[in-house]
Amino acid sequence: MSRYRFALRPKWIVSHVFVLALVAAMIWACTWQLSRLQEKKDRNAKVTARTSEPVVAIESLTEPGAYDATGLLEFRRVTATGTYLGNQEVLVRSRSRDGAPGSWILTPLKLSDGNAVTVNRGWIPNSGQLESVPARYRAPSGNVTVTGLVRQTETRGSFGPRDPKTATLRNLARADVARLDQQVPQDLLPVYVQLLEQVPQQTDAYPAEVPIPALDEGPHLSYAMQWGIFTTVALVGYPLILRRRAREVEREALEDEAGSS
Repeated sequence: MSRYRFALRPKWIVSHVFVLALVAAMIWACTWQLSRLQEKKDRNAKVTARTSEPVVAIESLTEPGAYDATGLLEFRRVTATGTYLGNQEVLVRSRSRDGAPGSWILTPLKLSDGNAVTVNRGWIPNSGQLESVPARYRAPSGNVTVTGLVRQTETRGSFGPRDPKTATLRNLARADVARLDQQVPQDLLPVYVQLLEQVPQQTDAYPAEVPIPALDEGPHLSYAMQWGIFTTVALVGYPLILRRRAREVEREALEDEAGSS
């Protein structure tokens, strides 16, 4: 092992620590990508299972205020019949579609029991000039029946814009049903419905239907494989570098001995 004594020098110790830290980071990145892949698979399985269940009336699944139980309802196919509260609808800012900037339109639908459910009627182009729903995109009057997917209310995480806690808002940072409930006279159900079909049918191009979640697994597997390859290269390559340097040190020592004799 004397040939590797050079590896105990300070600059080499720094190199060892750096390589170990790099390997640890790459292993973490690989496992994180695999965990994201599993999350995608679980989500796809949930979407597939729940969208295949029978279509039911939204009123039979939940009631106002029951936010804690909505995770078990997401992606269920539901129907709702009532009248849109066009004067209560709002925009949801910064929602792109096929790379184009835009907004969602959330419209409360008043149900026969007096409660209301928020309907995401779709996407409209909006590069920032619209702060409320334009007249040309307003909800139709009269009785309608909608069919769509149950989606959970959106809440702010550690980062992101905040909506004012008071005042009547005409646009929101996210599909926050609880915030919308503050300014709608009717009690809102704790979820919103992502519109898929409506009777009478909409005739205009906008609002455009928001696509259902794609059931692909994303690039996580390929990314995990890349990190795995990088880790293997480091684990194999670095010892080879040390071995080559040890041979150089050994050769230099022999040359010094030959020169001094």
